[in-house]
Amino acid sequence: MALKAVHVSDVPHLDQVSENTALSMCSPCFSNCVNDDENAKCGFKFLKFVVMGHRGSGMNMLQSPDRRMKSIKENSIRSFDAAASCHIDFIEFDVQVTKDDCPVIFHDNFILTQAKGAIVEKRVTDIALDEFFSYGPQKETGNVGKPLFRKTKDGRIFEWKVEKDDHLCTLQEAFQKLDQSVGFNIELKFDDLIVYKEVELSHILKVILRVVFEHAKDRPIIFSSFQPDAALWVRKLQGTYPVFFLTNGGSEIYTDIRRNSLDEAIKLCLAGGLQGIVSEVRAMFRNPGAVPRIKDSKLALITYGQLNNVPEVVYMQHLMGIGGVIVDLVKEITEAVSDITSLTKEGEEEEEKGCLLEEKGKAEVRGTLMLAETHTRIDSTLIHEHNTVN
Repeated sequence: MALKAVHVSDVPHLDQVSENTALSMCSPCFSNCVNDDENAKCGFKFLKFVVMGHRGSGMNMLQSPDRRMKSIKENSIRSFDAAASCHIDFIEFDVQVTKDDCPVIFHDNFILTQAKGAIVEKRVTDIALDEFFSYGPQKETGNVGKPLFRKTKDGRIFEWKVEKDDHLCTLQEAFQKLDQSVGFNIELKFDDLIVYKEVELSHILKVILRVVFEHAKDRPIIFSSFQPDAALWVRKLQGTYPVFFLTNGGSEIYTDIRRNSLDEAIKLCLAGGLQGIVSEVRAMFRNPGAVPRIKDSKLALITYGQLNNVPEVVYMQHLMGIGGVIVDLVKEITEAVSDITSLTKEGEEEEEKGCLLEEKGKAEVRGTLMLAETHTRIDSTLIHEHNTVN
């Protein structure tokens, strides 16, 4: 997918894990180790504009008319493989812990099936691993699992049907089956309606970290969470991998004020020693002044949201200095970002040759046109989102 030619100028025993543990990998995606004292003064950042696959190769929107949103089962090995085939930097996925202490990859708080004509729902964290695996396609040929259903935010229920289905999986499977070069953005998933005790958070996070430290090897990894205390706790429990705080930037209001704005997100990160923020993309366009504030705070910044499936929106974020995007349309956006980085490299080469002045003027005009077009695309997408139930 070509963009317009616009020049771009600018561990086994977790209780004993020290916060000062050196980063076990030096990935080309990362600028420095988390606890390197010299580099810490400069803050954590990605060495390139990164693209992350949302729940693998994209989330499933069963109510959407867009076939691409129902192509491959989200949060599955099949989806992760598909994203990896596009040479993506990271895959993002959601991790919860079952009743018998196994970290599994599943987004929704509740898992649904149908029995005797009625929908039956159970909380993922209230069932054991064997029961979790009994839903949907089965690993063993000939076995038939319980039909899997999904509830949308407005309460509608759909049978979870996709073109390329796959069985549910664990965090350990993802580590074992995905190429080491593919980074993991592990979202620590918690229910917004539950107030977690410190001992509960600590136990859940240690179970997850044990799997990570046993299987990570040299894989690039970051942790992220909407749950402020979970983000702070995982930072306290380990100093090996970066921790990012997830926020929708104030589009929804919570009783926990730490979740209600980008400024609160910055305060949380600085107070807790977190390395970055993952913000809903619309918050960046509604409050572009937050970008330099975040960067001045030595925090990395990436975004998520449906607008990130629009190449021009991704282009504008690259111009704004945002570090990366989480996307559903992995193939389209990785191709667009490849075009963007190629244009950037060409511009840098022109500048080195001293031939930039005339092109810079042209680029500013083209950039202005691109900005206007992007705002039009953003407005139309926001209208579409308003008229479409998530």
